[in-house]
Amino acid sequence: MGKPTYLLEIATANLTDTERRLGQESMAESVADAIDNERHLIVQAGTGTGKTLGYLVPLLASGKRGVIATVTKALQDQLASKDLPNACAALALHLDREPTWAVLKGRSNYLCLQRLDEVTTEDQLDLSDGDPLSALRQWSIESSSGDLDSYRGELSGTLRARVTVTADECPGSSRCPRGDECFTERARQRAEDAEVVVVNTHLYGLHLMTDGQLLPQHDVVVLDEAHQLEDVISNVASVSLSPRRLQLLAATVGAVVADERLKAALHRAAEDLAKALYPHLDKRIEPNPELSEALTGARSASATALDVLGRAQEGRQISDDGLRQKLIRATVETTRVIDHTDRFIHATKGEVVFVEGTKDRPVLTISPLDIGGLLRATLWNRSTAILTSATIPRNLVARLGLEEEDVSVIDVGSPFNYDEQGLLYCPSTIADPRSDSRDEEVAREIHRLIQLAGGRTMALFTTVRAMRQHAATISSLVPYRVLVQDDMPRAALIEQFTVDETACLFATAGFFQGVDIPGPTLSLVIIDKIPFPRPDDPLLAARRLAVGNRAFSEIDLPRAATMLAQASGRLIRSNRDRGVVAILDPRLAAKPYGRELVAALPAFRRTTSIGEVGEFFAQGFR
Repeated sequence: MGKPTYLLEIATANLTDTERRLGQESMAESVADAIDNERHLIVQAGTGTGKTLGYLVPLLASGKRGVIATVTKALQDQLASKDLPNACAALALHLDREPTWAVLKGRSNYLCLQRLDEVTTEDQLDLSDGDPLSALRQWSIESSSGDLDSYRGELSGTLRARVTVTADECPGSSRCPRGDECFTERARQRAEDAEVVVVNTHLYGLHLMTDGQLLPQHDVVVLDEAHQLEDVISNVASVSLSPRRLQLLAATVGAVVADERLKAALHRAAEDLAKALYPHLDKRIEPNPELSEALTGARSASATALDVLGRAQEGRQISDDGLRQKLIRATVETTRVIDHTDRFIHATKGEVVFVEGTKDRPVLTISPLDIGGLLRATLWNRSTAILTSATIPRNLVARLGLEEEDVSVIDVGSPFNYDEQGLLYCPSTIADPRSDSRDEEVAREIHRLIQLAGGRTMALFTTVRAMRQHAATISSLVPYRVLVQDDMPRAALIEQFTVDETACLFATAGFFQGVDIPGPTLSLVIIDKIPFPRPDDPLLAARRLAVGNRAFSEIDLPRAATMLAQASGRLIRSNRDRGVVAILDPRLAAKPYGRELVAALPAFRRTTSIGEVGEFFAQGFR
């Protein structure tokens, strides 16, 4: 028995589920080999494998410095509250040290003490016991972390925005009156001292974009939920400019410099940019005179603002700490607007410029066409990378710019017996998504399925319109509670669904992953249609154009397969679960590409018969 497997048994000894997981053991051995040999590894680890400990134990045992990056907050919290403390304590008895770890979040997740002081002064609030700000100030004294996710008092979104700063707004601890007490800097110091640091993938992307300046040096990075890595890195590497941002810049500068001509120039630049963007909403935008003139105007007004702010700093002594910080933040934000505007003015062939947002608030965005080169320059030659997910897209290696000879790819399977525990139902006679009778037929099928399951349903839709329409229809037809994604915050919605065993939950793409509800409460997953990406998505449209005839197989199909597998994965979460996944899209059975989509799903028994679904549910829910 290899050392990783031995340590894995120790780390899991106190868990309630003590069944041997061969997939987890295989994963741990492979991760240990990858770390020892400094070779990248991609692991597909199906639901129930226990992939977190599968990579955590060999990483902690290696003694090398590592970063674990996760996309979802739920997994980050699980690592911090459960997996890391338990694993470190258990392994300490069998290693010559106790592994150390820390959690590091983005700056805007921590209370900014300087902003808290400024808000108190600005509002001249009477800090009585019942005031939300008073409670927050008291918590700031008692808290060791300043992490606002751990704050349990009243905190509106508006107040939170006022007592935090983004990385762009922060002047740095050396220029801040409260820099010595800064919660973010304390968290960064704890991360600097730890062997393993847990971050979200967005923050890790920012670390790569800043040439490794945000996180401690490390030998290994674990990228969990790796199927989302391309989108996260694309997002991090993108910049945006909007009329709204120029309007806010005018307000930010105006708070420290009284210059009506400058304020008017920034607002005029915002209006010109809005006019240039509006006709191109949700489209790729090519260079044109109107856009060029708007960008030049925005840059000119911002450069004037920067000059005015510089003269304000040089021309007077500012004794008020709050005013000085506002001036510094205005300078930082103005500089960033200029930098971003320059990025649009000097866009290259390897970048895609498009307009998103709404009619009232259009946003100009620039993103890399391909992130492979970026990752080759910033990641693959600097750290050993372990990428893992329950669903790995078949073309992930190519999309991320990895060379096949530099990476090993394995699939450790799942411990669940999908053939016995689950049934995949696809009605071949239901209307095609383009048919006029589609909505009526889907509503009828959803109604029949929910009746057979006795509620206990999560219905997932590819559009908000379809979700709302079918929720309204079904709620009037069934005796079960119908919860809708818009009803309440996500955590509360899942809690309500979990405690009411016969309830039905109607939701969209945000619930395709990250939802873990074992037991009979969730016995039926309905997916209204194959979740192909939007054909009019400007960035994906540009990527389709770049690969030509292979666009459908290289862009659309892998994304749809991954989303479909993630959604189907909500059903079986334990060895005792059983249920049905119903995909109400006849293309799954009729089109040649359906075979690839089905191959990405858990290996359920398959049927096109509603009668067989009824027989399956008649056998019980556990």
